[in-house]
Amino acid sequence: MATRLTGFSKLMITLVILAAVFFGGRYLLNSTKFGQDIKKQAEQGAAAATGDQSGAPSTSSTSGPRDPNTLRVQLVSWGGYAPGLYFNEGVLANEQSRFFKEYGFKVDFKLENDLLNAMNAWMAGEYDVLVQTADAFPLYTAPDDINAFKPQAFMQVDWSRGGDAVIVKRGINTANDLKGKKIAVAVPSPAQTLLNNTLEAAGLKYSDVTIIKTSDNLKAAELFRTNDVDAAVVWSPDDQLATADVPGSKILVTTVQQSHIIADIMFASEKTIQDKRNMIHGFYEGWMKGVAELNASTANHAKAAKYVGELVGLTQEDGLGMMSTVYWTGHGDNINFFGLNSMYKGQKGQDLYEKMSKKFVETGDSPKTAPAWRSVIYPGAITAAQANLKGAMYEAEKPKTFAPATKAEVNAPAIASKPVSINFPSGKFLLDENAKTIIDIQFAELAKTFANVKVRVEGNTDNVGSAAANKALSEKRAKSVADYLKSQYGMDANRFVIVGNGPNKPVQGCESNGDEACKAKNRRTEFQIIGG
Repeated sequence: MATRLTGFSKLMITLVILAAVFFGGRYLLNSTKFGQDIKKQAEQGAAAATGDQSGAPSTSSTSGPRDPNTLRVQLVSWGGYAPGLYFNEGVLANEQSRFFKEYGFKVDFKLENDLLNAMNAWMAGEYDVLVQTADAFPLYTAPDDINAFKPQAFMQVDWSRGGDAVIVKRGINTANDLKGKKIAVAVPSPAQTLLNNTLEAAGLKYSDVTIIKTSDNLKAAELFRTNDVDAAVVWSPDDQLATADVPGSKILVTTVQQSHIIADIMFASEKTIQDKRNMIHGFYEGWMKGVAELNASTANHAKAAKYVGELVGLTQEDGLGMMSTVYWTGHGDNINFFGLNSMYKGQKGQDLYEKMSKKFVETGDSPKTAPAWRSVIYPGAITAAQANLKGAMYEAEKPKTFAPATKAEVNAPAIASKPVSINFPSGKFLLDENAKTIIDIQFAELAKTFANVKVRVEGNTDNVGSAAANKALSEKRAKSVADYLKSQYGMDANRFVIVGNGPNKPVQGCESNGDEACKAKNRRTEFQIIGG
């Protein structure tokens, strides 16, 4: 039997919420009659937390003796795990599994949506591998009684691509309009990460909004249908269903646009990795083969969907639906995510982990910042697989390519606008080192997370000098900012829409440029996230 947690049980109870929030089977719960029944069960509160939330045939029992040649892996109701199920030829340990045929060990996948139960079992040695998201991983590594087991992430599984969304009511057209609004958010959860990043894109802080805490994203969607909140962070398809129920509301942003913000990972204890190193290595390599083969064949997709459906007690069609809002990360993606490619300039696990480690302290969800990323990862499985995982099928996802900017994009509605003060010498447009640092800190990370959308860079000036000269100068300044982002971070040149406003768009309240303070405010660069 798993022992109860001590010393930090309060935090672990909140982790049950994480299971419902992120891993609870967004498609399962929202798109099937079976899922609607689960919703009703969830409303029963604590009683629902004691068992399997999926309603599937029970695969979560960890009772009985452990086979030392079987890796026991916790899964949740989520389509991101299709590659492993595919490679294993199903959920349960079996000799038809390619893990067994190619690497000599079995894998037993166990469905457990209750993270408290899973963590208790993991600490008791009943699970070898657990699942989580990189942004929420600090909630596992910060507590002393959990970190005593030295959890180490060894594989990235996927990126959420449409499974999470911020929805808003009439009158809220950009993230900037969220200031002062009431927002329903499951706490603590990856929903906080999505909202925090959305606010940052508008130059706002978490404290600039009123958070209405919920136990899960389903309740956030329910609240959105009332007059009690102005916005909510929800799952798909609740983004479409809830906005259809509330006249004038809309979807503001999803993880289609914020394509690199929520990443699933797998982790094991340091002891498990030491004792079962070959199995961990084979598990990683086999999973990566599964990703490559799924991406190469729609027939393999169908096979994987069958196993996903079996995991949660549903159909192959439901499995396909669950798989549709994720991008499975392959070997090349893992090399990038774990910081093993010095040339990679995109979003890394360290970025998400360390940022949210600090944020969870600010929001009161963690008592202290988590240990450094490098101390809570095991990249050995990735490096060990290098010799065997070669070729185009194992390469990382290519950055999105963009069409050249159009005139329509100059005035296209923005998802969010972030003003950044970059000081240029009078009449100059080249960036100095201080200006580059400001861009690095205040915008570059956001551009990585919103990797699938265009960025409009608008230069603005005060009214000193002629309007024509200022307009030309402001355009040059905007272009120099975009050029820096291209050269430093490898962003597609066509991603940027360059606009020079000159003195024509002063900050509200500073229209007359009446004093030096107002002039300084008007000499600004704005980054605007545009496009779908």
